[in-house]
Amino acid sequence: MKKVDGGTVLSPAGYQSGGMHSGLRYRKKDFGLLMSDTPASVAAVYTQSHFQAPPLKVTQDSIGEEQKIQSVVINSAVANACTGQEGLDNAYKMRKMIAERFQIPENYVAVASTGVIGEQLPMDKITHGCENVELSYEGASDFQKAILTTDTCEKSTCYQVEIDGQIVTIGGAAKGSGMIHPNMATMLGFITTDATIDSQPLQKALSQSIDRSFNQITVDGETSTNDMVLTLANGQVNHQPLDEHHPDWEAFQFTLQLVCEDLAKQIARDGEGATKLIEVNVTGADTNEDARIIAKKVVGSSLVKTAVYGQDANWGRIVGAIGHSDAKVDPNGCDIYIADQLVFSGGTPCQFSEEQATEDMCNEKVVIEIHLHEGEGKGTAWGCDLTYDYVKINASYRT
Repeated sequence: MKKVDGGTVLSPAGYQSGGMHSGLRYRKKDFGLLMSDTPASVAAVYTQSHFQAPPLKVTQDSIGEEQKIQSVVINSAVANACTGQEGLDNAYKMRKMIAERFQIPENYVAVASTGVIGEQLPMDKITHGCENVELSYEGASDFQKAILTTDTCEKSTCYQVEIDGQIVTIGGAAKGSGMIHPNMATMLGFITTDATIDSQPLQKALSQSIDRSFNQITVDGETSTNDMVLTLANGQVNHQPLDEHHPDWEAFQFTLQLVCEDLAKQIARDGEGATKLIEVNVTGADTNEDARIIAKKVVGSSLVKTAVYGQDANWGRIVGAIGHSDAKVDPNGCDIYIADQLVFSGGTPCQFSEEQATEDMCNEKVVIEIHLHEGEGKGTAWGCDLTYDYVKINASYRT
């Protein structure tokens, strides 16, 4: 397998997309469309919020018909969440307008929205988008821009893997910057592949990948109402159908996980107001689950995040986060490294260079290593520092 330089959600064969300004945002693209040339197998993971937004319900309805999707319509600026029956009706109208324009069944259209919660969609502007968005095989950047909210950059990635001697491509695009926390967050992820695979094994592969990627990132400990990762597989590469019994299954699964990890890390690095990506690697845990729990606990700690922002190698913040996790931990068997320096071991602090630690923590990526000496479990989580700008951005989000 290999990473494709400059690869996007359109790198797999048989996909088009587009994005435009429909008037939902001031001068910025705010309406996007992703289209497969043919109906595609589909897998999806949704927010665990009790307040799932109407677009997610419409998408679940579409997928439930035939386990096939051909098109995904997305708007930014307005989340269409907590909007009652009117919001649900409007999400179905979006689905119907796209289906009629491109002459595909309504249940082949998925719907996604992101933005401010509690506002009804201005349907005149949504209609304008549905009637005028243009598709092309080179429209990835327009699509990636159209789905952003407080993000500062587009997020995309692509990998290739050999299946039955043929090259299969997996590409992806995502948005997400604030309200990011494990178990899905204020993020949308769209993954495409030209692999031949039915929806059931694709769902298994996606769910496993999510657990090691999107569910291992946090920006601010908050989750939202509209979050979804959607994966389409249109079968443009004619290999034997993939499932757990295929000899190349593990290679496909790992490549999909790499795509998810790339997008997840880009979201974590682009956290609202963030200046640094934080990576926490836990090894020697009793189980993989324990390792992931601790990694998420540390990377999600506000005190750890602010210490990283201040380039302060305050290992006590890390100990504090580990100490109130639900994982099995022996305090006397825990080693902590900050940027390659051992700062805590055997239940006591270690001598280390504060000057070197401060210099290392000025880097764009700060790595924390935790060794527990309990077993073979390992896990990684990603997050970002917590800065003054995070408060500024969110204090005036609606104004």
